[in-house]
Amino acid sequence: MSREAVIRVTAMPADTNPYGGVFGGWLMGQMGLACGSFVSRRTKGKALLVAADAVRFPGKMAVGDELSVYVDLLKQGRTSLRLKAEAIARQRDGDGETVVAEGEFTFVALDEAGKPREVSSD
Repeated sequence: MSREAVIRVTAMPADTNPYGGVFGGWLMGQMGLACGSFVSRRTKGKALLVAADAVRFPGKMAVGDELSVYVDLLKQGRTSLRLKAEAIARQRDGDGETVVAEGEFTFVALDEAGKPREVSSD
């Protein structure tokens, strides 16, 4: 099965923590951006992140590595979507890949007034 990354980005020196590793908060931010993009396309509108659960950082990545974030729909409710994001780092000068972060993100679709709106099931 072939998957398409929602986001691809290269880790830069500004994305590191004080110890020189890629900052976990940056990884979470990239996963949140990817999930937000997925939700906006699926719901055809605005959505708000309401929860990030089961976030793990099983691997590490280095500055210069390429990060790809993949998003899968776990569950769609009446106004919400629960997604799984998987962040995979590819070595800059090679093909080696490592899962560096994963987690579940819940979004609620909003109308123009900022109130929850129903999401179509198509």
